[in-house]
Amino acid sequence: MVSKGNHQQCQIITATAALFLAVVGILLLVLPSGDIKEPPGFMYGIVLDAGSSHTALFIYKWPANKQNGTGVVSQHSECHVKGGGISSYAGMKGGAALSLEKCMNQAVQEIPKSRHKLTPVYLGATAGMRLLNMSKPKESDEVLKEVGEKLKSYPFNFKGASILSGQEEGAYGWVTINYLLEKYIKYGFVGQWLSQGKDTVGALDFGGASTQITFVTKQTVENKDDQMNLRLYAQDYQIYTHSFLCYGRDQVLLRLLAHLITTQGSERSITHPCYPAGYSNSVKLGSVFDSPCIIRQSPYKPEDELQIKGTGNYDQCLGNISQLFSFSNCSYTKCSFDGVFQPSITGDFIATNISIKSIAHLENAARVICNMSIQAMSDKFNNQGNRLKDYCPISVFIRVLLVRGYGFDDFTFPQISFQKKAGDTSVGWSLGYMLSLSNLLPAEDLLLKKSLHSGAWSVLIFLFCVLLLTALIFLMRAICKKKADDDMI
Repeated sequence: MVSKGNHQQCQIITATAALFLAVVGILLLVLPSGDIKEPPGFMYGIVLDAGSSHTALFIYKWPANKQNGTGVVSQHSECHVKGGGISSYAGMKGGAALSLEKCMNQAVQEIPKSRHKLTPVYLGATAGMRLLNMSKPKESDEVLKEVGEKLKSYPFNFKGASILSGQEEGAYGWVTINYLLEKYIKYGFVGQWLSQGKDTVGALDFGGASTQITFVTKQTVENKDDQMNLRLYAQDYQIYTHSFLCYGRDQVLLRLLAHLITTQGSERSITHPCYPAGYSNSVKLGSVFDSPCIIRQSPYKPEDELQIKGTGNYDQCLGNISQLFSFSNCSYTKCSFDGVFQPSITGDFIATNISIKSIAHLENAARVICNMSIQAMSDKFNNQGNRLKDYCPISVFIRVLLVRGYGFDDFTFPQISFQKKAGDTSVGWSLGYMLSLSNLLPAEDLLLKKSLHSGAWSVLIFLFCVLLLTALIFLMRAICKKKADDDMI
């Protein structure tokens, strides 16, 4: 049986607890509160750069609350697809789609599951698919449809698979470079956002099937097809950009070979002044003339073998490569080559995929390499294999392109910086593509939570301690009273 004293003590403890809860409830209602803003986390995006020689998958992320209408994008990771570009799978049903599986599965694992449905995925095909679309449009459509269906099967928000125009490729490459060099903003993911007021830099890109030049200009762009207007971080930019299809590395080498066959008048054997002395090889004519960059007037047998013998002569190599360009016809006030309008070169430039110090350095290096024998090159450049033969023609081609084509001279050439990466981020069109596209994606609102001010929390903590101490006193008194009663018995 519970004694009257113990019953009173239980009533007091219960009343104390009830009083505490009541006081806390009243304070929560009347004390001032404020909103705490919690960052909404990251959004993710996937871009597949389907180039002429291979495909690369890039995962980008940015804080879900955007600044000035454009996402603050950084590279999260990248994955390089094994095998050739998707254009190389033309006529091979299922091949292009299958090649993407490993990298797409990696993306599924890396992006948080809660973000899968919100993550846009884009595939942009460049010059390799542009060429395929020119020569075999039906096969080009089939490849794009196939990879599109594959990408739809993943738990992301598929936004399309398309062929980028040369102008888009050049413009997005320009966006990437200037973003990484912080030409748009002063601070990164968080903090103060201020316009730098810095001059932007131009972009030079030398790919497998095409080459691009892009830079901001205040001059009138006489061919409006080469003008793009972009708005990034509340700023407007007018840029000149042109892509020269068939002037990429792989296509230039094929065009040079076709030019030598035509000028030497032989489909059986030729001498190649851009290949090192002592080099010899044979290729099938079909591997040369199947390219849409080469127009073959007379019929040929694709399976016939062509014997090639290198002679290693810089001057002759320079003369033949120069004939791949047309510097004469121009219907505008000024042109670069092949009748293409280009305003005057201004400002600094970043060039990707090539590395040169000066015009003199380029010319001297090319002259030395072109006059080397295949044995001397093998001794100097170990483990380069079949690529050795291409060192001379590519070096000479870049010289002609930059100096005679684009118009760089001894004053403007030092303004070119040659690099492949900026920090840990690959320089290319895909980051600029995602940066521009993120401008179209909805931003998330900051998550709001009600929170008491610090002064209110101090009052609550003080009251809690007082009430807890009171409860402990009553409890100790009850224990002591029980012990005294037990001792009396």
